[in-house]
Amino acid sequence: MIAQAAPQRRIARFRPEIDAALGEILSGSHYILGPAVERFEAAFAAHEGRSYGVGVGSGTDALALALRGLDVGPGDEVVTAALTFAGTAQAILQVGAVPRFAEVDPWTRCITPETVEAAITPRTAAIVPVHLFGHPSDMEGLTTLARRRGLVVVADCAQSHGARLGDRMLGSYGDAAAYSFYPTKNLGCVGDGGAVLTSDPTLDARLRSLREYGFSDGVRVSRALGFNSRLDAVQAAILTVLLPQLAEQNRHRRNLAASYRRGLAGLAGIGLPPDAEGAVYHQFAITHAARDDLATALGDRGIRTAVHYQPPLHHHPAFRSDGALPVTERLAANLLSLPIQPEVAEGHVAGIVAALAGICGR
Repeated sequence: MIAQAAPQRRIARFRPEIDAALGEILSGSHYILGPAVERFEAAFAAHEGRSYGVGVGSGTDALALALRGLDVGPGDEVVTAALTFAGTAQAILQVGAVPRFAEVDPWTRCITPETVEAAITPRTAAIVPVHLFGHPSDMEGLTTLARRRGLVVVADCAQSHGARLGDRMLGSYGDAAAYSFYPTKNLGCVGDGGAVLTSDPTLDARLRSLREYGFSDGVRVSRALGFNSRLDAVQAAILTVLLPQLAEQNRHRRNLAASYRRGLAGLAGIGLPPDAEGAVYHQFAITHAARDDLATALGDRGIRTAVHYQPPLHHHPAFRSDGALPVTERLAANLLSLPIQPEVAEGHVAGIVAALAGICGR
């Protein structure tokens, strides 16, 4: 059986370095925040082209904290995509705001300046673009739109660690960028974890207070409604070991994606993902009108796949919206993610392509 993802195999590859890093943590006295977290925050912020990094408990917390830190709250609307994980919209609800869903582009699968502008109302305060599957949204256009309309931008970078837009790191766009370190991410730990990156020192200080009960200035006195959302030292130590490997891991993903693209070209009914130079292929998601039947057929041949994301968020009871999003709905019904994690897919792409060719024909 070929797994769709297996984060434990990545951990096993770097187990000696991880064990040594964990040994230092277990021999010390800082298990939550502390020097190990500070080292990772600085290294990851620099890697993604930002001045400051704030380690938090999860990617959802990262989004919520960033929005709170930018004064987005009750009475506000936040424009985002419905083709994403529920955590994106949950974070908006958690600050008291309301998600307002914009249509995605059928090719990039991301919201666009045009679809966002169509969704903006007088209550709109923020835009949360999602770099779905590690493919860059049009951040130049979206940030230009936000400046013109007086909105803040918090990028959902949960699937785009190390991605670029031209010569610029994708995470350097917007007022803040929110990351998840869930185990299956391109940069993942062995539990939950997240980070907010920014280049604004005032926002950085506010985020550090908000993540820890509203404390500030080293005094354990709550000065505002805060969270308990702190990255722990164990996860930070693992992430610090894996961070230098990220560029090579992403290069492997791009090579695997290129192999898929060559092999799948011309297969009947198969739609391929966009081909962007700076994409990092958190998932390699094809489309097929009979997606569920195709997934079953691949499973019968020992190839596991995954569905991301069905139903789309505007059909979830927590976020239900009356707006029609036909492109989002069609993609949600047709997308199928093939194995792309290097430790899983390496050496198997030709076999997966052959299985798809046998099922679909050319």
